[in-house]
Amino acid sequence: MTTSRFARLPQGEPIAVVVDLGRGPLPVVELHGPVGTDRVEAALDTIAARHPDAPACSADLVNRGPGRSTLRLVDEADGDRAEFPLGALADLLTHRGRGPLTTRRVAATPLQRELLAGADAGLGHQVEQASWDWYGPLDVARFTAAWRSVSARESVLRTAFDDWAEPGLVVHEQAEPEIVRLAHGGAQWASVVEADRRRGIDPRRPAPLRVTLLGGGPAPDAGAPPARVLITYHHALLDSWSVRLLVHAFYRAYLAGGRLPGGERRPDMADYAAWLAAQDTTAAEDFFRRADDGDAVSVPPLFTGTGRRTEGRSRLRLTEEETARLAHWAAARGGSESTALQAVWAMLLYRAGRAEGPSLVRFATTATGRSILFEGVEHTPGALAGPLPRSVLVDPGATVPRLITALRDRCLDQAAYEHVTAGQVRAWSGRPHPPADTLLTFEAPPRTPAGTEAELAARGITVEPPQTLGACTAFPVTLIAHHDVAGRLVLTASHDQARLAEITDLLAHAALLLRELPRGVGPDTTVGEVLALLSGLGTAAAPAPAAPQDRGARPAVLRRPARTDAGTVGLLHAPGVSRAFYDRLAAAYPGPEELLLFEAVPGSGPRAEAAVRAVYDVLGPRLRPGGGPSLAAFSGDGVAACAVARVAAAHGHRALAVVLDAAGREPDDLSRTLASAVARRP
Repeated sequence: MTTSRFARLPQGEPIAVVVDLGRGPLPVVELHGPVGTDRVEAALDTIAARHPDAPACSADLVNRGPGRSTLRLVDEADGDRAEFPLGALADLLTHRGRGPLTTRRVAATPLQRELLAGADAGLGHQVEQASWDWYGPLDVARFTAAWRSVSARESVLRTAFDDWAEPGLVVHEQAEPEIVRLAHGGAQWASVVEADRRRGIDPRRPAPLRVTLLGGGPAPDAGAPPARVLITYHHALLDSWSVRLLVHAFYRAYLAGGRLPGGERRPDMADYAAWLAAQDTTAAEDFFRRADDGDAVSVPPLFTGTGRRTEGRSRLRLTEEETARLAHWAAARGGSESTALQAVWAMLLYRAGRAEGPSLVRFATTATGRSILFEGVEHTPGALAGPLPRSVLVDPGATVPRLITALRDRCLDQAAYEHVTAGQVRAWSGRPHPPADTLLTFEAPPRTPAGTEAELAARGITVEPPQTLGACTAFPVTLIAHHDVAGRLVLTASHDQARLAEITDLLAHAALLLRELPRGVGPDTTVGEVLALLSGLGTAAAPAPAAPQDRGARPAVLRRPARTDAGTVGLLHAPGVSRAFYDRLAAAYPGPEELLLFEAVPGSGPRAEAAVRAVYDVLGPRLRPGGGPSLAAFSGDGVAACAVARVAAAHGHRALAVVLDAAGREPDDLSRTLASAVARRP
């Protein structure tokens, strides 16, 4: 419990939490702004629920004047003060200023845990992107309100992973979607997409989807370029199917004035996780064990040594006529474009591996997760799509229709088990197969109610379906196939840039075979005869991957110190906050300190420690004996700020971590609050 002797608090001042790690055996937390006893108690209760291993602490809240108080933590079990999650406490106290702290914890599915583990291990960011053009008027305020309304209705957009040893999910009652607006002419679209992809998505923040809007306005000039919308999302919380559902919900909200009618969606991922936990996996286990042909000669993995140092993209597309011919040809043989693409991919991997005679080719395919017997699954946004192993015997003497049939039958038989994961399949097989190193995804968007595009058109608005731009996964090579607005089949490969020439050739060969299958492959055409079409085109060995470059923290200098002994304040760049915002904050800052802006630092995960150390390595040489840095962050980055401050304290420095509530605040207000907090260092 807390004790308090508060006077009436000023309500207009931004909330700031200052964590001082150098006063005594326990840290002291200074509170600036309207933070009441009930909010402190709610934050401590939430800490106890989210961090059960943290020391049990009570708190004494003492008034120091209007809008100033000191929170002294009392360790009831004499625990290690370094174990108390001070950064999480600061984030909770500044979360949305005066908003509620209500959360609930739900179980993560096995697929979500595997995808998160892959991202944490550095095996790709598990990030995918989609974009579309918007022609006609665009009300930016309504655009923003509509996405906020979708976030309020869809719990998955307010969900984040926690930091427990067995990862779970925390669903927040409120969470702001991240919406970034850029003006036409400020940046090239390709640069915007690339920068946003490299930035990634932090799955431990309650916003697994980021929206970037380029342009937009009430009355675009004749001949002006359309507005462009980019969506970047994390696979451990959302899949491509889900994004299409959410975009349709956004349109409904936009047409309704920015507010989506109805309450929170059910079923949601919590319902799906409960259904999944009740499933008997015996039949799935038997199926995948029978499907494992472990005794056949296998083509070895071809791309596992790349290391994914620098991400590259390659794209090709068929014409409308070529796409239509391929679909007709595959259907006449009981297959689909997807099975035709799998057959082509299997033949190309066979050839690239220089196999001879009948050989087993292994790759992975993305299961949509929407073929299962869970009621409402086709309308449930979440992370249901995941990779499953696919193997097929490629025999140069066998016919191509036979290969198509084998892949089609495997796809149909596997549809009932799309809820299992690749990790479970590996555990069931009991054989140490080399993992697949390529992932093949054929995107089929969900069916959404008709009429939305007509309603938008009645307002002078024309929109295109979201187009996939590629995905960064745990696989060295990911090939995504989808249809564009003209119905053309588009192939997008994501890969290590060091393998660009090799992947570009592979993609070109895939397009060539997809064009040739309908032209000359009959019922008796063999795999060997099809591969002969590629004779003379070569299968060059790939170059060695480029060595990684360590760029370090490399902060931007926002403001030089006013005097040599002024000290340094390091700001951690918050997601969704523009550089211009920080420049305005620095220009208005009334203190004498140097201001440095560091790139975003993860608060947890395997890369957090190295990122925290990189920030300190920049700050350390700037510190004078007995002095210390001040680390400043906006709400949500308190864990990272406190982590850097702890490293500084461990080296004998007097470190402060200042966490600010920036929601709806102007840079001028925040600069004064920050200067006041830093100046109160005794």
